[in-house]
Amino acid sequence: MNHKKLKILFISAEVEGFSKTGGLADAARALPLELRNLGHEVKIITPFYRSINQREQAQHRFSLTLNTDSARPEIQFKVRQLDLDGIPVLTIDNAHYFDRAGLYGEDHHAYPDNGERFAFFCLASLQACEADGFSPDIIHCNDWHAGLIPYLLKTRYEDNPYFIHTKTILTTHNACYQGIFDKSQLNLIPEVSACMDERVLENFNHINYLKVGVIYSDKINTVSPNYASELLTTLGSHGMSQHFLERISDFEGILNGCDYNEWNPATDTLIPANFSAEDLSGKLICKKELQIEIGLPENDNPIFAMICRLTEQKGFALLLPMLQQLLKHNLQLIIIGSGDPAITGQLNAIAAHFPDKFRFINNYSHRLSHLVEAGADFFLMPSLFEPCGLNQLYSFSYGTLPIVRGVGGLKDTVLDYDQDPDNANGFVFYEPSPSHLLNLMRRVLLLYVEHPEEMLRLKTQAMRAHFYWLNSAKQYQKLYYNALYPPQNR
Repeated sequence: MNHKKLKILFISAEVEGFSKTGGLADAARALPLELRNLGHEVKIITPFYRSINQREQAQHRFSLTLNTDSARPEIQFKVRQLDLDGIPVLTIDNAHYFDRAGLYGEDHHAYPDNGERFAFFCLASLQACEADGFSPDIIHCNDWHAGLIPYLLKTRYEDNPYFIHTKTILTTHNACYQGIFDKSQLNLIPEVSACMDERVLENFNHINYLKVGVIYSDKINTVSPNYASELLTTLGSHGMSQHFLERISDFEGILNGCDYNEWNPATDTLIPANFSAEDLSGKLICKKELQIEIGLPENDNPIFAMICRLTEQKGFALLLPMLQQLLKHNLQLIIIGSGDPAITGQLNAIAAHFPDKFRFINNYSHRLSHLVEAGADFFLMPSLFEPCGLNQLYSFSYGTLPIVRGVGGLKDTVLDYDQDPDNANGFVFYEPSPSHLLNLMRRVLLLYVEHPEEMLRLKTQAMRAHFYWLNSAKQYQKLYYNALYPPQNR
């Protein structure tokens, strides 16, 4: 194995600590830090959104002009630098594209010019990298937002000395989101809008940013081994199976890790009492405080919790039809999240009928999410698909047993009690139906009521299951070396 220290440029539309809508941001923070800890030189590029955290601390690095075709005026932008625990974070600042209320849209509607926004982001990122004098060995592109970068490196930048030896990695965090746009959004990249290759420009009028990234990247991966297998199938690939199959020799799944500096009940400053696998007494204090804070009766009934975006993917078509039957049992349920107004309306209506059992909070709070993980007994993830999932990893750490559907990374990480009671750390069902989810939750309730000593054993066992980002970073390091030094060339 080559042990050369690499220059790695990490390009992501969001980075936890600065901007976030989901798990991409968590990975875009934790992985660069671990790569840095392995000795590599890492820089991150991300947009300078209106809502970016620490924006007042951003230092102006340089002003640049993006050259466009003669029919359009030149585009001015600034590059500002922030810091992520010693890693430079270069931000692309252009008011027209990024000075908006949301990252990708508002009021549950995507911005109509997202194709142009992220075409600009890809071009500006490469120009900023060159202006910074950073000649990367690896450009690690994340999701469709960075999908045009591998194409640009093999076309417009093919002979650019800064990138002559650069290889690209594309990580698909969720292949459901592909970035499909009309070619009219590609005016900044005329070689694409005039492209006669139907792999790039479908029917010569639409582009799929993720597909282009899959075709042109040197290596591609996704965020769990099982999700990688699903992406090779017609059923599980969101229409992308053919393109992943064509790159199967360059494609793999690398499981995300958990940031235990952030999600550790023994040191968590956001919860009222700390606890560990050796002493769980603090978890009972957290449970009581959770009940008090959200206004549920203080009793010993089990608390089931769910924190997620309110989307079809998260399994609400399985949960909502059986929710009123479930709430007839002696339990408490907390759901936190925002998203689809139709789901929001149904949750509000059901919560109004069960005020002593169910709380729906139509918002996300970082502090409250920590309290929920610490105080709940079970964490619900009945996803239709789940590339990796992070909340089940957080839940393990807090002794909050996940109840999941056996898909994607959930299948890779949660060991089912019925299948393997000795090693179990949660509960798994497979059939995507409300009745199967309800039956599993009733079995869990029975176990909680009749076998408290077994529940304690399971919680303690779950807390000893660890998924370190360092292990993930070592697998990415190997992927980078394979891109730079193919085995047959060593």
